[in-house]
Amino acid sequence: MKRLILFLAFTGLIAFSSAQLPHYVITGKIEGAENIKFFLQQSVNGRLVNLDTAVSINGVFRMTRGSVKYPEIANLVTEDRKKALSFYLENTNITITGKLDSLGSARITGSKTQDEILSLANSIKPMGEMYGAKSAELAAAKKAGDTTKMISLSSQMNIMMAQATELEIEFVKSHPKSFASPEILRNVATSIKATDLESIIKAMDPEVAKTPIITGLKLRIDILKSVDIGKKAPDFTLNDPQGNKVSLSSKIGSKLLLIDFWAAWCSPCRAENPNVVKVYNEFHSQGFDILGVSLDRSGADWNKAISDDKLTWTHISDLQYWNSAAAKLYGVNSIPANFLLDNNGIIIAKNLRGEALYNKVKEVIDVK
Repeated sequence: MKRLILFLAFTGLIAFSSAQLPHYVITGKIEGAENIKFFLQQSVNGRLVNLDTAVSINGVFRMTRGSVKYPEIANLVTEDRKKALSFYLENTNITITGKLDSLGSARITGSKTQDEILSLANSIKPMGEMYGAKSAELAAAKKAGDTTKMISLSSQMNIMMAQATELEIEFVKSHPKSFASPEILRNVATSIKATDLESIIKAMDPEVAKTPIITGLKLRIDILKSVDIGKKAPDFTLNDPQGNKVSLSSKIGSKLLLIDFWAAWCSPCRAENPNVVKVYNEFHSQGFDILGVSLDRSGADWNKAISDDKLTWTHISDLQYWNSAAAKLYGVNSIPANFLLDNNGIIIAKNLRGEALYNKVKEVIDVK
């Protein structure tokens, strides 16, 4: 009997202790969600994993089954997958309030990390709205064949993107303890010098620095250092649209060569293409050349974009999307991205857009 009492007391202690462990409690109050099944999911190694499920009654549901090691992005998805909401999940009481038909814009309270990312989003929102408006104007200008207006609009859009990127970098620097910082830093890593990236990571809170994203960025620093300004551009070989192998080294030797990472599906890339075309048309006869490296998956889409945007230089790709061998070699995880090489294959500039690209090419061509 004594052993039984001790056993029951021990198991009760375990149950009590487990209840006190950090865990999340999600309360949903979704108007219009009557008897709707919701899934709580996360992406793990590229695969969606279900963390929790709940069925709403009169629009209300609760999820309390688990915990997370640290705040990270999760998705609330309806069973039919037609509605979804992304937010930072952490071990707190989180309330999601909204309407089923606009679930993606539901209000989230209780997550400090979500509040932090929302503050950044609000600061960038005006630029995002302006960017969307300019993008629509650009599409109209392209349809009308107004090249001058296209170049002007894409230059304005480049400025907005640069301003947004600067705000993101400043957020990461000023929030070294935020678990939102790793995701943001990954998105802007190619816009930062490798040594600066290393410094930002070193200044992060140790717990934040342990996250997989930052661990991955640490591994990428050596790659980014290998393609920093002043380094010899690593050689690679991919196929052109006709299936012929073309190496980077075979294109080096003119005064300047731009390695241009882009894709047909990339709206900012397509917006930038008129600027690139202008620079190519003006300076190609003086020794400026371009090697376009596509991160497309569809050969048909790739070829159509080349034709539609009048990109008359050499193009290559392995049609492997973000698994592109060249993109991995150069540490590219966002596009457009580019590397300007001199006639010896030395990287002399990176990620130049609009007038910055034009001015740099003109500067080097004029000197030579």
